[in-house]
Amino acid sequence: MNIKAIITAMFFLAMPFTAQAGAYDDILNAANMGQTDKVVELLRRGMDVNTTDPNGMSLLMIAARNGNVDLTRFLLENRANAQRRNSHGDTAFMMAAFAGNKEIVRLMLDRKVEFNHAGWNPLLYASFEGHKEIVAMLLAGGADVNLKAPNGQTALMLAAKRGHLDVVRTLTAAKADLTVKSDDTTALSLARSAGNTDIAKYLESLGAR
Repeated sequence: MNIKAIITAMFFLAMPFTAQAGAYDDILNAANMGQTDKVVELLRRGMDVNTTDPNGMSLLMIAARNGNVDLTRFLLENRANAQRRNSHGDTAFMMAAFAGNKEIVRLMLDRKVEFNHAGWNPLLYASFEGHKEIVAMLLAGGADVNLKAPNGQTALMLAAKRGHLDVVRTLTAAKADLTVKSDDTTALSLARSAGNTDIAKYLESLGAR
């Protein structure tokens, strides 16, 4: 085989890989831009529903983070892995809770996606960010109010430290434990040290010491 024939053969062999690389970039760009129809089209042409970017962000994570309800629903209905984690250990459910995307959280709850897991979880993220309605939704869906973050703090401690009184009220109504300690700190001491006197007074009224 002469040099020209070899080059020609190599060109045609490389074409499928080039096309695949193009589709990979296209589907991630479409997901980030909220172009649901384009993502669906590429999936129907053979792209993997669990495609991830170099940081481990799946299509479902991108849709959930961005509040794209239609795409999230489509991906869940087509067996996207809702338990997949990105390079930071976050799931799509956690991202939706952190971003305050109520409709996405509702979809996840309706699909029975697991969220009472070790480490950071949707309730901890929603409490940290002060998303009262999402906190209430998660608790109604069976969230364990006393699960701890990797730093040993509970949802109540995070909300108290961050100054989210409405979330603190919601968590205590769900029987959040006032006595949990992390490095000798409690929800009450965290509220005091952060200058959140309204929360400190509220916790004291419940018997926190």
